[in-house]
Amino acid sequence: MIEDGATDQGSVTTVRRVGETIRRPVGPWTPAVHALLEHLAAAGFGRAPRVVGVDGGEEVLSLLRGEPAFSPWPAVLRSVDGIAGLGCWLRDYHRAVLDFRPPGGACWQGQEDGWQPGMVIRHGDLGPWNSIWDGERLVGFIDWDFAAPGHPLDDLAQLAWYAVPLRPADQQARAGIEGPDALRARLDALCAAYGAEPPAVLDALDALQEREAARIEEWGGRGEQPWAAFLARGDAAEMRAEQAWLRAQRADLLAPHQA
Repeated sequence: MIEDGATDQGSVTTVRRVGETIRRPVGPWTPAVHALLEHLAAAGFGRAPRVVGVDGGEEVLSLLRGEPAFSPWPAVLRSVDGIAGLGCWLRDYHRAVLDFRPPGGACWQGQEDGWQPGMVIRHGDLGPWNSIWDGERLVGFIDWDFAAPGHPLDDLAQLAWYAVPLRPADQQARAGIEGPDALRARLDALCAAYGAEPPAVLDALDALQEREAARIEEWGGRGEQPWAAFLARGDAAEMRAEQAWLRAQRADLLAPHQA
């Protein structure tokens, strides 16, 4: 956990801890994200940061106490129970956010579409690096800056992409998860906990990878940040390679478990 008074440089922004709060620079999307987090608090959803306020050019959020799941992942996240816990968190989040309506004129970072009935506000950056754990307990998810309107299944697809992980062998090895049997069991556990079917999640992930790569190429090509930085470090090419890997592995991932 980040120490009091320390700063932490992420891929997009720098945060600093002050006491039991986390501070980061505000952006045009900050009022919309704060409205979302305030809705979650009012709904009794306790596994997301709370809005404390804005102090000058910084937003102030409550600290989620625990450790982020960086590679190699902690034992709890490598377990089937751990991946199921992520699915339960996302199911509960989507239930809590279902009746949220964005404020008029809401601006979201990286927004693809305007909000429409049937959409939710996706977290938008559901990787293990944003999950916070206190031992065996999932505390919640941090870093809501990429929250934006979208379809619930896209959030689940992104979570499966990075937390199963539905990625080539080198990424599996970094996480400490290897082999088609392990991936299949983890995908099934995640989907069962959330309440979705694996084929639908794989379809959604294929479409998500296509859109994300195209967005990085288009927006990054125009010099818009942070997508220009993503393009420069090769994210779009990596996403297309992972999409090709996923297509080649689809039959194995959906094969019945062996007795």
